[in-house]
Amino acid sequence: MEVECAKCECCELREDCTRDYILGVKAAFGGRWLCGLCSEAVRDEVAKGRTTTGGGGGAAVAAGLEEALKDHMAFCGKCRGSPAFRVADGMRQMLRRRSK
Repeated sequence: MEVECAKCECCELREDCTRDYILGVKAAFGGRWLCGLCSEAVRDEVAKGRTTTGGGGGAAVAAGLEEALKDHMAFCGKCRGSPAFRVADGMRQMLRRRSK
């Protein structure tokens, strides 16, 4: 079983995953790879939309997924520019270098 590094298209977190897992996530999110936290956030938003709009067919679910994904990507983009995120990212990089 070969492991690859995948980068989240929302928060840019990198995770080591199997190729099958990466393909499964991309299939679920329209060709985009999302980390576990971002994928759960997007799924929660889709579920909220489904309960407030009363469901709908496959096209409505796909549109809801795309909208939730777009909103979450915008949210992550805002957070990446914050000073707190840059400090946390710097710490993550430092710890990653020390562990190698």
